[in-house]
Amino acid sequence: MSGGGDGNQAYGHRAFKRSRSHFTDRITADGRDGWPVEAGRYRLVVSRACPWASRAVISRRLLGLEDALSLAVADPVQDDRSWRFTLDPGGRDPVLGIRYLAEAYERREPGHPGGVSVPAVVDVPSGRLVTNDYQQLTLDLATEWTALHRPGAPDLYPEKLRDEIDAVMADVYEDLNNGVYRAGFAHEQAGYEAACTGVFRRLELLSERLAGQRYLVGDTITEADIRLFTTLVRFDAVYHGHFKCNRWKLTEDPVLWAYARDLFQTPGFGDTVDFDQVKRHYYQVHTGINPTRIVPLGPDLSGWLTPHRREELDGRPFGDGTPPGPVPAGEEVPARGRP
Repeated sequence: MSGGGDGNQAYGHRAFKRSRSHFTDRITADGRDGWPVEAGRYRLVVSRACPWASRAVISRRLLGLEDALSLAVADPVQDDRSWRFTLDPGGRDPVLGIRYLAEAYERREPGHPGGVSVPAVVDVPSGRLVTNDYQQLTLDLATEWTALHRPGAPDLYPEKLRDEIDAVMADVYEDLNNGVYRAGFAHEQAGYEAACTGVFRRLELLSERLAGQRYLVGDTITEADIRLFTTLVRFDAVYHGHFKCNRWKLTEDPVLWAYARDLFQTPGFGDTVDFDQVKRHYYQVHTGINPTRIVPLGPDLSGWLTPHRREELDGRPFGDGTPPGPVPAGEEVPARGRP
């Protein structure tokens, strides 16, 4: 398929449109949709290339849900059946026993009309998809899975700040998270220019907002920071060139570049990012944009580890909590994907 990050979008002749999630059941503390929170019952399927899936990977790690919610990482390069488990021995997910994520979708709804997207949560006992609602999933990890959070887990969606967080996230989604896709997959000049203009207008506003505060909302990391980070960390590697969002690079905005480095160097963020998989997905899957499938050598990643000085602003990354522990064995990003 010629899908983007989550493989869940539609292409018209005039404009890019992201499809809505087809499966929107929620896993909740009270199990009201038939899916109660339960340690070990569910498997989170992601691609490290996908910004939408990366939100869930970061949230899971910050909240310490690694033992409660297992992780399956799909190959960043899809084939005509979409996301596949060719990174695993024998080309099968070792827990679900399937070769393609599509098999879990079929068990949930044979012949379902939508695409196969990540992130996806699969019920391990039945092998059925539970949800692919990337917008709601991380909010539920923060608020419904609290009984399984690690001691010292941060509050990523504090109740008193939710209205402001929601407003910030809505603007970031429209102009930036999804805006880079609208620019990259535009079919006509006017559509591209409108989307690209919106991307950089939002980046400039965010730069102004973050010039005097360490995080987007309040003085701690929240869901809003996670959603902005997953786009910023991909910006110079893929969106600047591949999606033609090239008015300037992230590294050329001192505030946003420092903010992104601050988060990257925070446990739970940069240790989940695989730049190799990000680049191979975008440049090899989007053949309509890059028909040669050549993956560029750059950009230089060493800057991600340089000092950022954002600690001089009075933010507290985890509030009254603590950083997550080491990355679990088997979930480490390979050396070729790291700075």
